[in-house]
Amino acid sequence: MSENKTDQTVSRRKFLKGGAVAATAGVTGAVAMPNISRGAPVTLKMQTSWGAQNVWQGFAQQYVDRVEAMSGGRIKIDLLPAGAVVKAFQVQDAVADGVLDMAHTVTAYWYGKNKAASLFGTGPVFGANAAQVLAWIHAGGGKELYRELVQDILGLNLVGFFCFPMPTQPLGWFTEPIESAEQMQGLKYRTVGLATDIMQGMGVSVTQLPGGEIVPALERGVIDAFEFNNPSSDRDFGAHDVRSHYMLGSYHQAAEFFEIPVNKDRFESLDPDLQAILEHAAEAANTSNYATAMDQYSKDLQWLQEEGGVTVHRTPQSVMEAQLQSWDEVLEELRQDEFFNRVVESQKAWAERVAYYDLLNSADYKLAYEHYFPGRLGF
Repeated sequence: MSENKTDQTVSRRKFLKGGAVAATAGVTGAVAMPNISRGAPVTLKMQTSWGAQNVWQGFAQQYVDRVEAMSGGRIKIDLLPAGAVVKAFQVQDAVADGVLDMAHTVTAYWYGKNKAASLFGTGPVFGANAAQVLAWIHAGGGKELYRELVQDILGLNLVGFFCFPMPTQPLGWFTEPIESAEQMQGLKYRTVGLATDIMQGMGVSVTQLPGGEIVPALERGVIDAFEFNNPSSDRDFGAHDVRSHYMLGSYHQAAEFFEIPVNKDRFESLDPDLQAILEHAAEAANTSNYATAMDQYSKDLQWLQEEGGVTVHRTPQSVMEAQLQSWDEVLEELRQDEFFNRVVESQKAWAERVAYYDLLNSADYKLAYEHYFPGRLGF
């Protein structure tokens, strides 16, 4: 009995010793692994639809910074402003054709190819806000419908990602306050995407222009009034120098977000981990973009009021009701298209469930604001 026990003890010591040697070898191997070369960094050329000084160029830079940091420098992105290679409205074609590897834009800029494009950023809200519509992209089937539109219907060599649920876009800039929908009839007005159809349905004469062309068009009399997107961008291109009444609140583009199209061949040539970084860095940029927007937009709105000589108004409910009526009429016609109708049905079903939960559950933030800042809102 004692002999067997001694043998077992010796055997156990040998086993432990052998395990220690194996573990040491494993550690040695792990230490050596970083010496394996991963090759030269991949450089991608990306152009935005925004001017070099526009706040949105900074938002694109935040995406670029995250891609480069998350990849450990294995991806480098050469970020260019609008016009560096192609015009603002041409970036999608440039990416599909391989002239650019990537872009930072919005789908409303290419809705002329298929009006359903505008549903992925400037469609009807059905009571849902931009964050909830962006959630539809990720969790409600929107991503798959976008791929079908871009690749199957339009035959474009693209994949695409979305980021930054934008705050509601203002109705825009006017020579006098807008107090009724009738005041807008006959106005020459700048907007883009499906908002073009919505405003035309209200009797407005619409011209689609990139942001950089708005003020020159106003000075030439091509347009009388306009909207772009937010107080920071509007201040950047001098909206306050040409119009003094700023109408906030609108349904024409109440739920938009950025699109990041990537050349499909270029994307699929990358290692799977780099593909994942390009995709998920868009999600990471949501937080930084939104934080910057809340800070900068509010500061610039304050500047426009206090130093820019601008009078800010809340768009009357009657005007927004007229916009909803126009949405109904536009959708009735466009839903004759099978794909357009499928996208609308998907968004509507999502909004019915998600917006119901949010509206029923959300605190009354206006009530709280007025409690702490009485008389500040003025509406």
